[in-house]
Amino acid sequence: MPPSLIRSLRFTGRLLAATAATVGVVAVFLALIVATDGAGSGLAAWFAAVGVAALAAMWRGRRRSWQGRLVPFLPVLVAAALTLSVCVPTAPTTRRYPAALSFVTTEHMRLSTGSRVAVYHYPPTGSGPRHPVPLVYLNGGPVRGISVLDHRFLRRLAGQGYDVYAYEQAGGGRSDLLPMDQYSVTRSVRDLGAFVDKLGRGRADVLGFSSGAVVLTRALADPAIAGHLRRAVIAEPGPVDGPTARIAGQKGRPSARGIAPAPSGPRSTHVPRYAVAFGLMRLGLLNPDNGLIGQAEGDNAFTAADLGSDTASAYCARDAHRIPVEDTEQNFSFSPAASLRIQQTIKDSASLAPQLSRSRTPTMLMIAECSSQVRQWATTVLADDPAIRRTQYMPGVGHHMWNGLGDNDQRAAAVITAFLQDEPAPLPDYPTRADIPAFLRDHK
Repeated sequence: MPPSLIRSLRFTGRLLAATAATVGVVAVFLALIVATDGAGSGLAAWFAAVGVAALAAMWRGRRRSWQGRLVPFLPVLVAAALTLSVCVPTAPTTRRYPAALSFVTTEHMRLSTGSRVAVYHYPPTGSGPRHPVPLVYLNGGPVRGISVLDHRFLRRLAGQGYDVYAYEQAGGGRSDLLPMDQYSVTRSVRDLGAFVDKLGRGRADVLGFSSGAVVLTRALADPAIAGHLRRAVIAEPGPVDGPTARIAGQKGRPSARGIAPAPSGPRSTHVPRYAVAFGLMRLGLLNPDNGLIGQAEGDNAFTAADLGSDTASAYCARDAHRIPVEDTEQNFSFSPAASLRIQQTIKDSASLAPQLSRSRTPTMLMIAECSSQVRQWATTVLADDPAIRRTQYMPGVGHHMWNGLGDNDQRAAAVITAFLQDEPAPLPDYPTRADIPAFLRDHK
């Protein structure tokens, strides 16, 4: 064998051994992050992993010359640098709230639950009749700011004579953060009841979208809160309880997920610290209330581009190359840790069916044709809530039904306002409870 080939093989072998050693230290570090729940911004895991690796390097080089003793430390130094990047914050660690919007005033309201939420009020406008009952909007998230796209839709409803109120749920947008252990779907439901009561306007109509629809559905199952609701619109709900959350059923017509171009802009998940933190939290290996990154830092770091695939899944495949910009960089806000915490409380909750079966609040269910939601999340609500008076299957739209494309906003508003005024529905009442088996079987 030629000497040059031998030297090349030896070099390759040493490089592979060094790479394996580096990967091993990184793996130990990640395991310790999980074991310590990220204590001390990850430094507890870092000192332990690097310390053990340094001792192992010293043991390996104990019989070598002083130059040879340095070689085993090279992988340790590389691994130490890589893992230290996970321990160093690159986003502010105190909450930086979004700037004020130019088209609506942000007010803050202290609820009886203790939550301090950001409130937006769109008084009725237009030349038509004024509707005396206030309309409250619950956005999706679960802990997310209200997008500019949603604000535009709320202005449309106000332009049709509705007195529209919207608030960002605790921890979302410009609302104050809660201690992590206080986030729960039960708290969200109590906040809705407290908000309607705080308005002092008697009963209110409520439009809940996505996770906001989950909060609304659970409120309908609570007689103390449901008594303050005149009518309810459940739009594209997520899972409302533990049994529903465990359903792995079918979805609607194909969405733009995997088809739409990747969103532009920075991503927190391209930064090692946040890639590790958010990844481990999503896998359930790191608690939302962990020692690696605080709630405020995580909120500050998370960007709209991080939700790129989720945004695409809210649109029909046919709209993949014309997905609108839903929000501005200055207004976008999402709390990954608080959202995971609330989702976990839903997964841990018992069946809502017994309480929901006693609901008496007139309700409408909206389902999108290209929904990325599991169909049984909506059909289970339809089956369990006897007060659902009509269902509107919205053709040509995805999960985000009012999206500024074509006449989608106009059609969504027509469906909502017709129900609130007890007028004939613009679309057939479909699916009904009797239609559920065929609806699921035909993959509608």
